[in-house]
Parts: sequence; structure tokens; C-alpha cells
Amino acid sequence: MSVVRLTKEFSFEMAHSLSGYDGACREIHGHSYKLFVTVQGKPNDDPSDPKYGMVMDFGELKRIVGRLIVDRYDHALVIRRTTENGDAIDALRSLYHKIEICDYQPTCENMVSRFAEEIRRELPQGIELFSIKLHETATSFAEWYRSDN
Repeated sequence: MSVVRLTKEFSFEMAHSLSGYDGACREIHGHSYKLFVTVQGKPNDDPSDPKYGMVMDFGELKRIVGRLIVDRYDHALVIRRTTENGDAIDALRSLYHKIEICDYQPTCENMVSRFAEEIRRELPQGIELFSIKLHETATSFAEWYRSDN
């Protein structure tokens, strides 16, 4: 049976700042992110199974990515943990609930790599993560491909 790829699109709103950056993105700002997750595998070849012909149920992929990425990051503020912004993080946490503190600069490139790591671990046996594309804006995106990693 042929290998088939499935892609599911997700969207979420997220704010971030790039600590120490020398441009406008140093300030807290937000984006309307679009995330495209592509998995691959062989379709189920058991005619007695209700999922006959499916590589993966789109609903299952939606639950995995929803739990790991969308629910966590939608309407969140993502900030890198540094010595310089420790007081700011404490102040923000006292006012807001969805503050994600990370140990990396929350660039589109770093986030797409982190998302790939998390999603790969949760996929069912026989299903591989093929690629992820994360649009930060309508015209700017980062991509991750399994074949490159």
C-alpha cells in the first residue's frame, strides 16, 4: 500500500517578545499564527475496521496538536527566561494566567522546532511527522521537515 500524507491546519493568537533583540520585536507584540502539520503513513488496510483507508483520523491529530500547541499557546504571552527580565516575568504572572516562560528565544524558527519535538512524541505507532509549517504572518513562515532532522 502507498504512503499517504495528511495535513491539518490550525490557528492561534499569541504574543511574544524577543529578549535583547535589536529591533521592534524586542517589544511585546502579537501574531495570528497558522500552523500546518503534515503526517504520513500507510492507510489502514483492514476492510473490517471502520478506519479502513485512513492513515490517521483527522480528529485524533486535532486532539494531539490542540492539547500540545493550540490550547497552550492560544492567547498566551511567551517570554524567554533571562536574568534581565525575571522581575517582569514575576509581575506579568501576578496579573495574567497564560504566560509561557521558555528557555529559548521564541522565534518562529525555534517554535516550529519545539512543536515538532512535542508532536513527534505523541503520534500513534506507524505515523510519522513529515513536516510542520508555522506562519507568523501571512507572508512569513518557518518550516521543519523530518528529512532534514
